[in-house]
Amino acid sequence: MNITLGIGPLVSLIAGILILAMPRLLNFIVALYLIIIGLLGLFGMGNYHFK
Repeated sequence: MNITLGIGPLVSLIAGILILAMPRLLNFIVALYLIIIGLLGLFGMGNYHFK
């Protein structure tokens, strides 16, 4: 059985859990998420899958 894991949904899940646990981190988590997704998009790493 092969399981592919995209980095975007994984980061979203972790950010959502952290926001639920500590709502004051919302601005920091959103900014960090946008930076990570932007860097992945710029460097073309969005097509890699972990197996």
